[in-house]
Amino acid sequence: MRWASAISERPSIEEAVRECAGKVQSALDGQADLAILFLSQHFQADYEEAPKLVDRLLKPRHLLGCSAGGVIAAGREVEHKPGVALAVARLPDVALTPFRLEMSDLPDPDAPPGAWANAIGLDRSAKPSFILLADPFTFNPEDLVRGLDYAFPQSVKVGGLASGAMRPGQNVLIADGACLRSGAVGVACSGNLVIDPIVAQGCRPVGKALKITECHQNHLVTLDGKPALKAVEELLESLPEEDQQLARTSLFLGIVTDPFRSGTDKRDYLIRNLVGLDPESGTLAIGAIPRPGQTVQFHLRDKRASAEDLDLMLGRYAESKPTPAPAGALLFSCLGRGKHLYGVPNHDSDTFRRKLGPLPIGGFFCNGEIGPVEGATHLHGYTSCFGIFRPRK
Repeated sequence: MRWASAISERPSIEEAVRECAGKVQSALDGQADLAILFLSQHFQADYEEAPKLVDRLLKPRHLLGCSAGGVIAAGREVEHKPGVALAVARLPDVALTPFRLEMSDLPDPDAPPGAWANAIGLDRSAKPSFILLADPFTFNPEDLVRGLDYAFPQSVKVGGLASGAMRPGQNVLIADGACLRSGAVGVACSGNLVIDPIVAQGCRPVGKALKITECHQNHLVTLDGKPALKAVEELLESLPEEDQQLARTSLFLGIVTDPFRSGTDKRDYLIRNLVGLDPESGTLAIGAIPRPGQTVQFHLRDKRASAEDLDLMLGRYAESKPTPAPAGALLFSCLGRGKHLYGVPNHDSDTFRRKLGPLPIGGFFCNGEIGPVEGATHLHGYTSCFGIFRPRK
């Protein structure tokens, strides 16, 4: 297995793709089984032309990609200016099954697992891993990952939502020779390949862990027997002034989704948004459907917490010394990270290289990130989701 990645800031799409193709071709030393292309929104007029150029220059067996608010490759993160990122891989003994979907193609939520496998043209015995890309205006990726988790519960799914567009029809999804303006695309990878996922949610817990004692749909009614809004008020009163200021814009809720987890480790929590509150009833609306008895804890997000979490997650992976060794990686990072959050360029890429060395990596800044937390796949915000690729044997 061999990976290579390249990035270009040339303002011409032909020059940018040629530069990337030349760099990866010399590093790959052979035909690519899979090429993954990310294009900044500055090339909107050239979305149709870019995959043709890649096909003509590299002739990959399969091509996947999408539009991006910023692109990542070769240790660099290009934001707010023209950029093309290309990652390619030679994957011996790996079967690749590309697919594309519209919402109308998804099975009924009550359909059996086989219906989800059929929707992507795959046998359930294949034991695949998935790379997923979707358009946020026209497709609900949570429905897709929920179905794929049902059909392939042991499989890793990583990916992101196309970005760079202001309205439907402006994003692009690339699947082999097709350029799509809606739906989702992906590739299932079966055989001698493992994807190790890392999801850095970038939050730190504040206050104490609480039990959900009453909830309705996505509304928390009581926590530890108190109105949920009262719990928020008590939390704010207990925080230092700096954290009180941060909580006005960056307060989140962590939910322990695995009943066998205690909530003592911040990795136990799935971070969800607070989406509203009702002062009259004292309820709190969140971006999830909670259950009574679950443990929750409020979290804050800032650049320090994000940096520390990323450092911790990548450090733990490096210390685990996975065998066989990784060959390449993809990074799906939130548009809210990057230089906007850290104040310096290439932060996550630099951390990745510091922890794992010069491993080829490609990716983009997403409108939402797809990755697993505690065995279930979720759509995230403000995270960096890595898929690290290595041979199974």
